[in-house]
Amino acid sequence: MQAKIWNHSGWIQETNPLRIRECFNELLRGSGFNVLQSLEHYFHPQGYTCLWLLSESHFAAHTFPELERTYIELSSCNLEYYQKFIELTKEL
Repeated sequence: MQAKIWNHSGWIQETNPLRIRECFNELLRGSGFNVLQSLEHYFHPQGYTCLWLLSESHFAAHTFPELERTYIELSSCNLEYYQKFIELTKEL
């Protein structure tokens, strides 16, 4: 068996932590990923980071409120779930 990881990163316009959390919980599960756990941190005076531990690797979202953008990145060892996630997030 050969190990292979697919990576995707990009920027989205949403910076609201609640919307980010809800959106990516739904998109990750809708893509087929198995969410094992998630962890979030609020920075002072602004900023938010959320990490999702997946059976198939991990996903992260880091807000940059001063830029009105959020950086997202996915690492996955499951090509099928990875491709579905990319398709579902095209509109973001």
